[in-house]
Amino acid sequence: MTLKEQLKQHFGFDSFRPGQEEAINALNEYGSALAVFPTGAGKSLCYQLPALNYEGVTIVVSPLIALMKDQIDFLVSKGINAARLDSSLTPAEVRQINDDLFNRRLKLLYVAPERFNNERFVERLRRTHISLFAVDEAHCISEWGHNFRPDYLKLADAARSLNAKRVLALTATATPSVVDDICNVFKIPQKAAVLTGFYRHNLNLCITPVTYQTRDEVLLKRLRSRKPGPTIVYVTLQKTATKVAKLLEEAGFSAKAYHAGMPADLRTIVQEWWMESDSAIVVATIAFGMGIDKADVRYVYHYNLPKSLESYSQEIGRAGRDGQKSTVEMLACVDDVPAIENFVYGDTPTLASLSSLINEMLTQGQEFDVSQYDLSSRHDIRMLVLRTALTYLELLGAIRQGTPFYNGYDFRPKVDDSEVGNSLDADQSTLLSKIVRASKKGTIWYTLKPEEVMKKIGVDRERIVSLLDLLEERNLFEVRAADVRQRYTLTDPDADAGALTAELAARFQHREAAEIDRLQRVLDLIVHNGCLTNALVGYFGEVRDAPCGHCSYCVTQKRAVLPVSPRSSMEMVSEPDIETWNELRESHSNQLSDPRQASRFLCGLVTPGLTRSRLTKNPLFGCLAEKRFADVFSWCGGK
Repeated sequence: MTLKEQLKQHFGFDSFRPGQEEAINALNEYGSALAVFPTGAGKSLCYQLPALNYEGVTIVVSPLIALMKDQIDFLVSKGINAARLDSSLTPAEVRQINDDLFNRRLKLLYVAPERFNNERFVERLRRTHISLFAVDEAHCISEWGHNFRPDYLKLADAARSLNAKRVLALTATATPSVVDDICNVFKIPQKAAVLTGFYRHNLNLCITPVTYQTRDEVLLKRLRSRKPGPTIVYVTLQKTATKVAKLLEEAGFSAKAYHAGMPADLRTIVQEWWMESDSAIVVATIAFGMGIDKADVRYVYHYNLPKSLESYSQEIGRAGRDGQKSTVEMLACVDDVPAIENFVYGDTPTLASLSSLINEMLTQGQEFDVSQYDLSSRHDIRMLVLRTALTYLELLGAIRQGTPFYNGYDFRPKVDDSEVGNSLDADQSTLLSKIVRASKKGTIWYTLKPEEVMKKIGVDRERIVSLLDLLEERNLFEVRAADVRQRYTLTDPDADAGALTAELAARFQHREAAEIDRLQRVLDLIVHNGCLTNALVGYFGEVRDAPCGHCSYCVTQKRAVLPVSPRSSMEMVSEPDIETWNELRESHSNQLSDPRQASRFLCGLVTPGLTRSRLTKNPLFGCLAEKRFADVFSWCGGK
């Protein structure tokens, strides 16, 4: 049966979309492939269809729970056994999925990249035949990409260590340099990289310069003058989502807010309400829409500036997936720049924080384990930034990360002893008796620390964890894990702490500069003197000969001009009382002495150190939030 015949039989489609068949053929021929398709162009089929032909399970790694849910519903409706593992599942649902995986009933299993930090999950996969290892949002693997995630950098090693037979990387946003990074990390031949281009003929790309005083009026005018249709209004901050949704509701529109600060059940209600409507407006932070399959989105508005052209391309790509004309409009306001820049600057650790972290990591001995949560708090480095720093140390050869483990387990029998005994062989029963005797018994639950039990009964950790895993899989025990710790090996005992600190500081400064440059690229696009569509796709390496004819520049033949913000000429009129500020800074020297630390505090950027010391409750916290970080940094003595 040909691929086209299989496509019709399993999914009911008569033909492939551009690039799909080429990517599947590359995967079959080379054992690895990269698919770079625009948002909504059908990347998922590139692993869904091959998964049905391969013996074993396809592991799909994705950070998007919404994508997992929608795709699984679609696959199950086609009679394909697919599932996801994430934190929203009940223990019973997790047990069923593990049982299906163990008994080879699953064809596709969707997981988040963080799942590979779970030693029990990794151990289960070692007992599984993985026919295909598919990595969605693969641009996250690039150290210099727009959305680098340290957990992604380890996925290539995970695929190799689990003996995955094939690897497929997928993304909607990759510049030529990021394509090279993905191919290098996953060992994908360049000839197996399939890029279909980023141009969307049905998207009318509009950019309208506004001021912060006129933005609401312009948005309302657009919504009133255009034919109603499913609409997304993207904002940067959670509070802005709430404010704008209220504005639209009071103006008579059917609008609701959506952001990560809302309870999960409420987000689900809002999402489903919007999905079922042909005219609803959702005012959302950037996570909304990722992986959601709604083809008839007619409008995407950017109320706030996007942080990069990669983000912008992905977000506007959610409009017009049905091929019908759709409008994407950016309300370009320079007053958004400080908030976006502040997020970037807030992630860069201080030199003192990096130095203390590196010195701790280099003085723990040859083999050691640590809690990353404790490291984050102790050295005042945000968790994601900490993981990036540790990944850099690994890339530089100073340390090597091992398999994370849980420092503690709680367990309790769910059936009587005789049923447990009948389900285990003699060796397993003997081991279980030893584990129970070596554990601490509470009223209902037993508690054990694997390292302590190992010493008491003379059995290695892997056998203890595997038996607990087996008991949970067979629904004999309920098992809870806690206190995740990360193993490390010091690979270079003679590593120079000062040199490593300087190197990491330089890397973070480079990333900071790259992120600020990405924002500048957005500002450059706004005032571009030419076809905006061609300028946007050109950033991703696509060259078009003719203007698109339907962007705001092509329609008006005029380049946009950003109005000067009245705020930009303001001095620090709202600066804190000097005496009060100096007293606070002196009394909290550990948290505020460094100019970068002080600037974060004044700009309202939360860090572990500020939270731990309760400084986020201080009246001065965030008092200069509307100022550019660079100006505040200079005012605080930074250079």
